[in-house]
Amino acid sequence: MEPRQVSSEIGELLDRYVLGLDYDKIDDEWADGLFTEDVVIEFPVGRHTGIDGVVEYHQSALAKWARTHHVNTPAIVKVTGGRATLRANMTSVHVHHERDNETRPHYVSGTYVDGDAVRTGRGWRLSRISFDLIWKTGNPPD
Repeated sequence: MEPRQVSSEIGELLDRYVLGLDYDKIDDEWADGLFTEDVVIEFPVGRHTGIDGVVEYHQSALAKWARTHHVNTPAIVKVTGGRATLRANMTSVHVHHERDNETRPHYVSGTYVDGDAVRTGRGWRLSRISFDLIWKTGNPPD
């Protein structure tokens, strides 16, 4: 496989992850298509290790919001054999649930995304993805 094609495939993992958060059904099929068994996911507000429970982890986090909208830059990917690193920037908009007929200002953040991927028998999968908060406006849920 051509290096550019491999980089594209790995970058697509991040794209599919982000689109899944906003638009797709987060389920075991989603997780199996993205992550290794021992995946590590790190957010500024928490961490999850392992594919077991990763669906519930994301569902619980997303339930705090009425909806979300994540936009990432193309990933810069470096491949070394069967391992790869990726880096990207992301802007995330989190819409609060309406409370007492009041809509609170959105919580918006800019993050630096850093991750690792490995080639498995099922194709490339994310083994680690980390989000480092750069800036934010608004407030997270109570």
